[in-house]
Amino acid sequence: MRTNPDVLIIGGGLAGLASALHLSKKGLKVILIEKNTYPKHKVCGEYISNEILPYLFWLDLDVRELHPTSISNFEFTAQNGKTAKTKLPLGGFGISRYALDNFLFEKATKNGCTIITDHVSHISFENDIFTVTTSEEILSSKIVLGAYGKRSNIDQVLSRNFISKKSPWLAVKGHYKGNFDESLVALYNFQGGYCGVSKVENDVINICYLADFDTFKKYKNIEEYQKSVLYKNKKLKAIFENSTSLFEKPLTISQISFDKKEPVENHILMIGDTAGLIHPMCGNGMAMAIHSAKIASELVLDFYYGKIESRNEFEKKYIKEWKKHFSKRLFFGRILAKALTHKNLTHIMTTVAASIPVLLSFIIKQTHGRPITIE
Repeated sequence: MRTNPDVLIIGGGLAGLASALHLSKKGLKVILIEKNTYPKHKVCGEYISNEILPYLFWLDLDVRELHPTSISNFEFTAQNGKTAKTKLPLGGFGISRYALDNFLFEKATKNGCTIITDHVSHISFENDIFTVTTSEEILSSKIVLGAYGKRSNIDQVLSRNFISKKSPWLAVKGHYKGNFDESLVALYNFQGGYCGVSKVENDVINICYLADFDTFKKYKNIEEYQKSVLYKNKKLKAIFENSTSLFEKPLTISQISFDKKEPVENHILMIGDTAGLIHPMCGNGMAMAIHSAKIASELVLDFYYGKIESRNEFEKKYIKEWKKHFSKRLFFGRILAKALTHKNLTHIMTTVAASIPVLLSFIIKQTHGRPITIE
């Protein structure tokens, strides 16, 4: 058995790594378990709001070292070609998960975090202590953070409610070379889904879309589906036809669930997508993941040093803070995503938004937060 850490983090995505950095910066001993090695591509929109920059700088993460694109404009195009445009209230930047996750991983390692490449097979909680079993060892800790992403075998181990429900969503992501305005993040509607397009570092275009699986399975492969369904949006068709894929084949994830999740399960504080997944069309999941890491880490420190006296109070405070910052965004994202699956309603919404740009700006604000304050 490895020496017990102060905090054990399961999952090494943005939320897990940001928490590891935060807690190790404050002197806690952290072990993080991640099933994959770095660097690695992930299915993700790869646009992140500037609301998160103050916190990244506080973590000693200067993302300018990665040469991200600067994004200031948003465009939405319905399948009929009607387009609505607006300025992003705070702006943002485009950065690949391949580069950003590895950047955080390297910083966390330098901070003294222990990062184990392994799979978690079981978690138990008894006598105020967690026991976490991997394929190689058994670890124990008083505090565990769950940061293992959208869907995992761990959700089955914990008997989380959403895991037993089938989800109709499939996500597809690829990197391309071609011409696209690097100041723009765009969303293109098509039958049964929507596609986000923006540039990341190295002049690369990231294309990531969410599709209804029942529609998708009618076709032999991704290429046939794209040409038969996505290409009906002429702007999206032009992007695909004038771009060259950098991947041998696109990345895919199935069974993506947007059902409500509990931010605390079996006394584990869930962060990032593990706590709640916002629809990709809302374009701000990366910022939410990192912000949730900040919220959880600050409470972990208060609990560790006795400012929060009981585990019950610790968990209640996290649930309260999670709901305060994210429940409205997640609710609005679910409503908006559902609305955009209806063709006629989408056309009406786009026409109105194109005529009244302030309306589109209002919608964006509902899925974005204010700049994070550092005390």
